[in-house]
Amino acid sequence: MTEHHFYEPRNGHKTIPGLAHDPLNAIVAPRPIGWISTLSAAGVRNLAPYSFFSLYNYRPPIIGFSSIGWKDSVANATATGEFVWNLATRALAAAMNASAATVAADVDEFDLAGLEAAPSRMVAPPRVAVSPVSFECRLTQTLRLEGADGAALDTWLVLGEVVGIHIAPGLIEDGAYRTAAAHPILRGGGPADYFEIAEAARFAMRRPE
Repeated sequence: MTEHHFYEPRNGHKTIPGLAHDPLNAIVAPRPIGWISTLSAAGVRNLAPYSFFSLYNYRPPIIGFSSIGWKDSVANATATGEFVWNLATRALAAAMNASAATVAADVDEFDLAGLEAAPSRMVAPPRVAVSPVSFECRLTQTLRLEGADGAALDTWLVLGEVVGIHIAPGLIEDGAYRTAAAHPILRGGGPADYFEIAEAARFAMRRPE
């Protein structure tokens, strides 16, 4: 049996000789990006990417993103009860990255990233107009995470029910959404790693009956 490196996260990854960077993000990767648009209570637009993001339920569809710190996206979604997820693609990678800048709450990241906003149908926050897929969401829960010892963390999980879905027609083929056709990007490990989903990476496998 291969002997593995082992460490306790509470003691830090550097207890393993030569492991200079925390490997957690690189192991749980690549991760889909929650590119979240919101409106503040005062109507200021906000747009920010979160790599702690996923789909949690089918019916009703529930998605969520997690923020380390009470950031504008969390504050806005919690105050207004609405947010929009926008698909980040290879063509939009630079704009997505620009929207990640740490700026004041009154700065509009749509303008900062040079992105046009499009109106949503079911919620007030706008969509990213050029994103090929957007989910309009109504907040269901804002949860403060806790450690195993019960101590509250400065990390917030925002969950929302998807009440409206926009899909570019070119992504549907033979009645099915083609994931790779949109060229979505996902966050990897390290300070700068991203991955693009491409058709060459696809393989088929059906679940056993």
